[in-house]
Amino acid sequence: MTKVTDLANAISGAVDDGDSVYLGGFTHLIPFAAGHEIIRQEYEDLHLMRATPDLVFDQMIAAGCASAVTFSWAGNPGVGSLRAFRRAVEDGVPNEITIDEYSHFGLVSRLFAGARDMPFVPLRSLVGSSLPEHNDSIRTVQNPFAPDEQVCVVPPLNPDVSIVRGQRASPEGDAHLWGITGDVVDAAFAADTVVLCVEEIVDTETLRSDPNRTEIPGTVVDYVVEAPFGSHPSYTQGYYGRDNAAYLEWDEMSKTHESTQEWLDEWVYGVEDRREYVEKLGAERLLDLEPTHDYAEPIDMGRYA
Repeated sequence: MTKVTDLANAISGAVDDGDSVYLGGFTHLIPFAAGHEIIRQEYEDLHLMRATPDLVFDQMIAAGCASAVTFSWAGNPGVGSLRAFRRAVEDGVPNEITIDEYSHFGLVSRLFAGARDMPFVPLRSLVGSSLPEHNDSIRTVQNPFAPDEQVCVVPPLNPDVSIVRGQRASPEGDAHLWGITGDVVDAAFAADTVVLCVEEIVDTETLRSDPNRTEIPGTVVDYVVEAPFGSHPSYTQGYYGRDNAAYLEWDEMSKTHESTQEWLDEWVYGVEDRREYVEKLGAERLLDLEPTHDYAEPIDMGRYA
């Protein structure tokens, strides 16, 4: 059964005020289009969750969508701080938010546990850091197999909604991913409701021709959305590159709450959907992001009667 819909209907059907919402994607496959749609629909009191919050959380926080953020490392990659995030934490602008911080491995370990219905996950990497002193969800327990050793544990993470991206999907929601998959797969399995956004929807036979790339099965997906350039200004491996100029521009535009709102008025509220956003970017800018081809060597999967 097809699960295809447009982004506005997927977000309105999946998300309610007060929900915990995980936005997947590590360096690429970041769901910027979905984040912008959440802003346009004026959601409030969301508990936003993400490894490396990036610009998309800065924009959602500036728009007043968030009351809490669970994250690992917040910053404008390669540029500096997330200014709107800092204003919310330090000054309560546009509203106060609470934060729940982990290392990258700590947060993805929580997703790992949530995706597998585990009560907790042990990890050594937090031992000796200062994070356990500031986060009550990071506990220390005795290793039952080595009683003299103490290890940290973190609880499962089960968002109400996960919004994830892939390169392509069938109408039924089976998705191909390549490049850095990061937290995307566990985010999909851990959530109650999953919105899958992809660069293109293809027929089911295309997915079946390369089953090893099918990282997300349609059985865990509730909505499928075709959203070309849906990760801009980040990138999608094989489709377009990272728009580094946009990250530098955001650093300037987000220096004050007022200038941040001006950017949101122009690039989020001022466009009806992702299609208008892409048209506003213009062909020349998009062509500059086009990668050269680098094909993998084909293999013979074999067909057996």
